[in-house]
Amino acid sequence: MANRTIQTNYAPPALGAYSQGVQAGSTLYISGQLGLDPKSGLLLPTFIEQADQSFRNIKFILEEAGFTLNDVVKFTVFMTDLAEFDALNSLMSGLFVSNCYPARSAVQVSCLPKGGLIEVDAIASR
Repeated sequence: MANRTIQTNYAPPALGAYSQGVQAGSTLYISGQLGLDPKSGLLLPTFIEQADQSFRNIKFILEEAGFTLNDVVKFTVFMTDLAEFDALNSLMSGLFVSNCYPARSAVQVSCLPKGGLIEVDAIASR
């Protein structure tokens, strides 16, 4: 089975030579999503707004491929300030059924594209 490129207008276009997502068999790999508003192409002003938008962008890419957030098995979260870790946990706890969370890594980085405060990638499987 050939890999399938996933692209939706409901999430921001890729900022470089990569796809929003690639489906390989029953697994979907979603590229890192910044907190960019897909209509304006601009970053939202606060960490929590960017984080929420990052997850919304992921949700739209998942839906384009026929997946849901409940199919996500792993998130990797890149943050410019780990002091926002509790805010991230609070946001994520509202996205999933209790005790049914995907695996996750969260790391602090010195900077992100476009000056973003958070970037999230995902792996989903059915």
